Amino acid sequence: MPSREAILAYIAEHPGKATKREISKHFGISGGARIALKRLLKELSEDGLVEKHRKKLTRPGDIPAITVLLITERDDDGEFVAQPANWDSDHGSPLRVLIRQNRGKPLVPAPGVGDRVLAHVDPADLGETGFAHTARIIKVLEKRAASILGVVRITPGGARIEPVDRKQKEADVSPDDLNGAKNGDLVSVEPKRATRYGLPRVRVIEVIGEMTSEKAVSMIAIHAHDIPYIFPAQVLEDAEAAKPAKLSGGREDWRDIPLVTIDPADAKDHDDAVYAEPDTDPENPGGFLVTVAIADVAWYVRPNSPLDREALKRGNSVYFPDRVVPMLPERISNDLCSLRESEDRPALAVRMQFTAEGKKKFHWFHRIMMRSAAKLSYQQAQAAIDGRPDDKTGPLLEPILKPLWAAYAVMKRGRDNREPLDLDLPERKVIVGADGAIDRIVVPERLDAHKLIEEFMIQANVAAAETLERKGSPLVYRVHDAPSLAKLESLREFLATIEMNLPKSGNLRPSNFNTILDRVKDSEHAALVNEVVLRSQSQAIYSPENIGHFGLNLRRYAHFTSPIRRYADLIVHRALIRSLEMGEGGLQDGIDKDLEAIAQEISGAERRAMAAERETIDRLVAHWLADRIGAHFFGRIAGVTRAGLFVKLDETGADGFVPIGSIGSDFYQFDEARQAVIGARNGEMFRLGDTVEVKLVEVAPVAGALRFELMSDGKMLPKGERKVAEREFRGRGRPTGGSFKGRPGGKRR
Repeated sequence: MPSREAILAYIAEHPGKATKREISKHFGISGGARIALKRLLKELSEDGLVEKHRKKLTRPGDIPAITVLLITERDDDGEFVAQPANWDSDHGSPLRVLIRQNRGKPLVPAPGVGDRVLAHVDPADLGETGFAHTARIIKVLEKRAASILGVVRITPGGARIEPVDRKQKEADVSPDDLNGAKNGDLVSVEPKRATRYGLPRVRVIEVIGEMTSEKAVSMIAIHAHDIPYIFPAQVLEDAEAAKPAKLSGGREDWRDIPLVTIDPADAKDHDDAVYAEPDTDPENPGGFLVTVAIADVAWYVRPNSPLDREALKRGNSVYFPDRVVPMLPERISNDLCSLRESEDRPALAVRMQFTAEGKKKFHWFHRIMMRSAAKLSYQQAQAAIDGRPDDKTGPLLEPILKPLWAAYAVMKRGRDNREPLDLDLPERKVIVGADGAIDRIVVPERLDAHKLIEEFMIQANVAAAETLERKGSPLVYRVHDAPSLAKLESLREFLATIEMNLPKSGNLRPSNFNTILDRVKDSEHAALVNEVVLRSQSQAIYSPENIGHFGLNLRRYAHFTSPIRRYADLIVHRALIRSLEMGEGGLQDGIDKDLEAIAQEISGAERRAMAAERETIDRLVAHWLADRIGAHFFGRIAGVTRAGLFVKLDETGADGFVPIGSIGSDFYQFDEARQAVIGARNGEMFRLGDTVEVKLVEVAPVAGALRFELMSDGKMLPKGERKVAEREFRGRGRPTGGSFKGRPGGKRR
């Protein structure tokens, strides 16, 4: 057996390429010795010296061989320098990568500073190049906006720009540089030559629109995140020219099967329909046949067409409280592919056989023509099951709805046996009025109807992944890695502060986290522990390589059920059509080599959409609260940092910040293990999850920022723990008490 040092050296020399098989081959390990190698690699992982990503081993902080880089500067020789676009701050400062000139044809478009690029990264001789890694660009990704967004505020001598990004500073604009912008306009600006004194100076390069308009707040996020929202003329022309699919070419006629859609009451597109019936197979007593039909988007959106290229560019639909930026034009998403009631629509359907214990035995895919028997809302379907049917659901109750719920009861047994991660984190929904402002904020009730559709969709996604894997087809999996060792250790330290523990040895499963969540259910720690467990989890992404889905506790999983709004699902549809020989619109030849890049792009588009949606809600709530300065609110501490506390309000779900310098008269220190700030002199503690009363003291509506002051007293550390905390604080060379404001100069020192 090679030594630990030899294996670590091999992994270092082959970043993103080393696997257990490659290590065995390199060191000539075979037979029973592979068991010892597996044990050694596990020890290296538990010691934090090795991380596993999709079967490939890397050292913490290594860059994958194929990754997205952000070009940040040029060096003295004029060559580009980049850093990983998605860098985990747990690994310290981002690594710097030297971009080598590409051989062959020049890249179109040409890369520049600020661009995101997909690149092939290789280790380099630090002494020779000054960089530990070099890279060659595979593709220049969608350009990021180099301009700054802000709102014009006219002043006597010109104007100020109130920045959209809360991290940016205000800037001055002279009257000659307003470019026709008026007070209150949302504009894009670029910097002018810096002056030695005063605010930065900028010029307006584009007037985007009036901030008083109905959809101005979401427009800020659209521009800030460079989200494509205007369809090119050719894309719209192709969509309008599309003809309804016909019952031909091997498509099966399922129009007599009473499939129904169950969606939010305000849904405009319906891409999934469901049906269930008891299984008549005598070898499957108590079992059910469950059918899930999904809109056949692949029939209309063909590979490499203008529609396809635009869909890939967008990656997914983006949902704001006041609008939707769709992945596909309305002619496709809301018309031809929407499974409307009593209208013929093409679909891909999967029929699944479940045992009485909820285990899936078989499944079959079909390309069909269907006709939805009914369009129902979640609340409408649930009310019928609960004994309150209306004129529409009454006739559907016995033949359709009750079999659906009976099938769900069976599938729920399988889900309970599987034990996926079961977090309890209620989500608020912002309802806007006709004027684009908030009308109300609600916490929608989590109904069995929601859970039924969710489980039906999960099982359909699993069936798609299983079929394509069995056929050896390229596909994009939806993967979710287990929590990193660093995050697990932080969680373990936190749980110890409330006298709970997380196992150290063995492979952790979602059930380990569920045990913890069950123990704190209905206790004062419930919200806090759910939040901390959520933060310990990795982020789900798309990948052509399968590592399973940790949160759902599934070995293989792919998104199949929403091709109207997610490009990943469209790839899976095309793969099924090709693999099962279902006709036109299948996966194109040679896509294998592009799947890594596509997975990176659509994963990035998903993160972009999530950030834009979250920021829009922050801005809407800030506008809503702008006239309530001085008001008191109750909320929970949702984040703790060295700089202060983030508080989420109970009433609105809005997040605001409490600077650490404004907390009481003590000197507060950040305790990472407890997720708290603690007064060094008095032992007063404010901790993640604590309920507090705050006063609103400042609102920045354009940036979506709120600043609070604490009105509540913190909890006191036990006397023994207080002495330990004070000794630790002294050991860092810090004072043990006194107000920040009472120190010379009125500043922290």
